[in-house]
Amino acid sequence: MRVHICAVGRLRKGSERDLIDDYLSRFEKTGRGLGLTLGGVIEVEDRKGGGMGAEADLLRRAIPQGAATWVLDERGETPTSPDFADAIARLRDQGRGDLALVIGGADGLDPALRSEADKAISLGRMVWPHMLARVMLSEQLYRAASILAGSPYHRV
Repeated sequence: MRVHICAVGRLRKGSERDLIDDYLSRFEKTGRGLGLTLGGVIEVEDRKGGGMGAEADLLRRAIPQGAATWVLDERGETPTSPDFADAIARLRDQGRGDLALVIGGADGLDPALRSEADKAISLGRMVWPHMLARVMLSEQLYRAASILAGSPYHRV
């Protein structure tokens, strides 16, 4: 199953980009034998200032056709890392070809896009800057693959 991160905003070179690249590289290596690959990181940017609605339209176009869609949203469920890994494995085992993980911009996600998603997940009860959310999501993808592989990376 290909995992895609669809996010608002362009990430420049720097420490966040380095962390994301590192975790996604680890995810790619660990996930390959588990049937999980990185479909890519798709960045969208509303240059016309249309707000959340315009960002939602760009994100919809970035989501692969037929993909399971999970949005990151502070109102979503807060799974444990093992629960997150299990949910990914269930999609894979059901034969889903793609999973799109969607991160909104600074103002969050358009409510209509949020309601269209298959699942809403939260990285915790605090609100995180969307660029840091990418880092945390990338780490959780690597952690999920490690859990599914039986690696000692995740400790309880």
